[in-house]
Amino acid sequence: MALFAENLSKDPQSEEDPAEFLVHVRGVGGVGKSTLLRQWQEAARRADAVTALVDENDVHGVQQALVELARQLAEQAGPCKDFDKAVEQFQRGQASQEEPMPVEGEVSVSSRVVTQAALGAASLIPGAGVVTAMASPDAAARGLDRLRSASQARVRWRGTRGDEAGMSRAFVAELERLCRRHKWVVLFFDTWEQTARYLDVWLLSLLEEEFGPVPANVMVVLAGRDELAERQWAPLRAQVADVPLEVFTESETRSLLTARGVTDPSVVEAVLQLSMGLPLLVELLALARPHTVEAVDAGGDLADVAVERFVQWITDPKQREAVRACALPLQLNEDIVAAAAGPRAEGVWDWLCGQPFVSGRGGFKHYHAVVRASMVRQERTHSPQGWASAHLRLADTHAAWRAALEERLPEAKQWTDPIWRRYRLDETYHRLCAHPGTQLTPALDQLVHAAGQDTAVLRQWIEALEQAAQDTTDSALLTWSRRLRDALGGDEPVLTCLGVLLSHSQLSAETRSWAHTYRGSRLYLCDREREALTELDRAIAHNPRNAHAWARRGETHRWLDNSDQAIADFTAALEIDPTLAWALASRGQAHLPGDRQDQAIADLTAALEIDPTLAWALASRGKAHLQGDRYDQAIADLTAALEIDPTDTWALGTRGEAHRQAGQYDRAIADFTAAIEIDPTLPWVLGIRGETHQQAGRYDQAIADLTAALEIDPTYAWALGTRGETHRQAGRYDQAIADLTAALEIKPTYAWALGTRGETHQQAGRYNQAIADLTAALEIDPTLAWALSIRGRAHRQAGHYEQARVDLERAVEVDPEDLSCRFEKLMFDTVEGGLEGCAERWSQLLGSPISPPDGASTETLALFRALLVEPGNRVPEATEDLLATQPGAGNLTEILSYLAELSVVGDRVAGRARQCHNLIIEHTSS
Repeated sequence: MALFAENLSKDPQSEEDPAEFLVHVRGVGGVGKSTLLRQWQEAARRADAVTALVDENDVHGVQQALVELARQLAEQAGPCKDFDKAVEQFQRGQASQEEPMPVEGEVSVSSRVVTQAALGAASLIPGAGVVTAMASPDAAARGLDRLRSASQARVRWRGTRGDEAGMSRAFVAELERLCRRHKWVVLFFDTWEQTARYLDVWLLSLLEEEFGPVPANVMVVLAGRDELAERQWAPLRAQVADVPLEVFTESETRSLLTARGVTDPSVVEAVLQLSMGLPLLVELLALARPHTVEAVDAGGDLADVAVERFVQWITDPKQREAVRACALPLQLNEDIVAAAAGPRAEGVWDWLCGQPFVSGRGGFKHYHAVVRASMVRQERTHSPQGWASAHLRLADTHAAWRAALEERLPEAKQWTDPIWRRYRLDETYHRLCAHPGTQLTPALDQLVHAAGQDTAVLRQWIEALEQAAQDTTDSALLTWSRRLRDALGGDEPVLTCLGVLLSHSQLSAETRSWAHTYRGSRLYLCDREREALTELDRAIAHNPRNAHAWARRGETHRWLDNSDQAIADFTAALEIDPTLAWALASRGQAHLPGDRQDQAIADLTAALEIDPTLAWALASRGKAHLQGDRYDQAIADLTAALEIDPTDTWALGTRGEAHRQAGQYDRAIADFTAAIEIDPTLPWVLGIRGETHQQAGRYDQAIADLTAALEIDPTYAWALGTRGETHRQAGRYDQAIADLTAALEIKPTYAWALGTRGETHQQAGRYNQAIADLTAALEIDPTLAWALSIRGRAHRQAGHYEQARVDLERAVEVDPEDLSCRFEKLMFDTVEGGLEGCAERWSQLLGSPISPPDGASTETLALFRALLVEPGNRVPEATEDLLATQPGAGNLTEILSYLAELSVVGDRVAGRARQCHNLIIEHTSS
């Protein structure tokens, strides 16, 4: 106590005599570690410190530990609001694994933003890459999505949500807030020999400040039986204050016995011999107040003897029977004590809470492990029938509580409800203890479903199975608990445990189907889709009525672009269970790649009628409206989704895309920026914001964002290519070539990058290199109309008219609706045959609507109308209006190349083209 009090009195900021910030208390079971931690916690609170304490009974994973620590801190210092928001986000992420979010398997995330920024603005803007600007954005988007997915994390909830690191960062932020108001924040971790299995790596990351700077006045106290793992803790070994606890000395034992009224010399000697100075046993024997040696030492296991003597010397018969009965439950509250002790329960709860072997916080208490093990052993061996009956009575009690909860809890929500899980787990444990032979298979059935939740829930079930194995000493339970514990310690605990469970020959077909479903879902989340399909095929083979297996297989097919198969699987799932809202919404998503927006919207709307809280379904319906160019409806749905979940970066990014397509660049930037503020590590959002800046003509800001995206993911080929395209538009051709070449080194089959590098060479006047790159792109994908069009332009400008004619005719044939191809073909016809035969077609083409409407595109269109269509000479005004939009140097270079070609076409057009050319040169020179 003096050591801890002295540490609390020190200045945590002192450089000369700093306080210890990391303390490790260690010693054998029963030596008093937990008691010491409770005393330290009380001392810390008296010193105005904020404290929290967790142990193996509170937590089974990082999330549970963080939540419990924050709960206790909030009780003393007020709500941890930012942390609570992070928990909500994490839980939405966990839930979303049951409800897939939009993925890049469709024309994804920012289908047109990605395409149009990479290919050029989707409008008739020769200065912004006239061919690439008018290339079909949806067709190209599907190709670009495949390229993007090779270099960036999937934009789905599974990768961007449910992040424990986000919770940890929020927790550290709360610590920093508390440390400004209190001298100390002390975090206690008891039973570290157990909890280290799932908290060790996290705590080391916390102390090494991976989640943010940890204030100097945060103290961490660990207590466990073993020394800290040498390899993991080596970097911090010098900072650990080691506090080994030893058993009582003879003098300390005598003093405690005297204080408890045990003074007979022979009795004291007997206690000294039996307890061996172990504080817990000394305390139990002292509380029994023995008067003779025989009352102390009857032979046998020292813990059993100490516990038995303590029980025998309880004078109240009700308390004596109740203390044995209450050893059977895994944890206690007043209701469980009443169920365990029955008519003897009156007044027992308060009495138990005052005993030295009972501890715990909040609503639950538990026996010390040494005491409980002894009592359980004695109960089982002294009365096997009574043991079984007591456990069955407790199992039935938990089953009744569970059934009452199920009356108001939908079946689909049961496994996600912690109270329901607690009832189910305790019921399973007690049935195993009563009849391990017949209850093993039902328990393993439950373990399959626990594995389908998350690792922390699975760990709870395995620990309950281990406890039942220890308490019953049943050989089959012991074997299964060892196998599952070994599987839990591997790199893929859920997959491995499910594999072990499937080896049990007595699992039902329905349970096997669920096991394969959970394995398939987990493999899908691990980006192992082909293996996932194999597991889901097996799930359906075992139980063709498993709607979730059909839906999961549909979702996997959807990610793999097997839209028809996905729709068939979702339909099969919905025939079994028409209320499966997420499957209905996912079928809606599967319609999107085929441009079946109406079917998509119908399914998504039907899903939302079943469950209006499906934010991702709202966001997906917004995406469907966006694909149909219904910007207002898209923004309305995405806004509604964000009202449900303001932290949904996918919805923010997609709403930003809707604003971008509507030409509202500032609103688009605002949405992308909001997404980045939520998660600064998302390269795709930085990239999209960069290309939006590019489309708005803010090239330096575009380069900054794309560079930031590449700092997060240097292999992000799409961002490299887009940065190259930005350099091209700004007229920095060498830098553009360097970036596009780097993108091709990452992905040699990146047809868009090859084509864009070819266009860059073309603008720089290197026609042979341009033709070589564009030819290579077309060898990868012969259907790229825009690449044919640019190669035709390069041939035309190089004087290769026959090759130009072939390419441009082929481009129009491949995509007759592509305005860019028609533009280049019309330029060829005008240069070769004059304006007169092309005037009507120019009038029609230049009257095409621009989407999205913006200043640069509008003024570029007006300039070409002034050059080619309008009878009066408005070239000076049109040129001035275009230059006022501050087009990039690369865009101006492209316009100048067209003007050079038009300067040889007839007197009127040639004169106007030369006039415009001179005005632009004069402007750029000034």
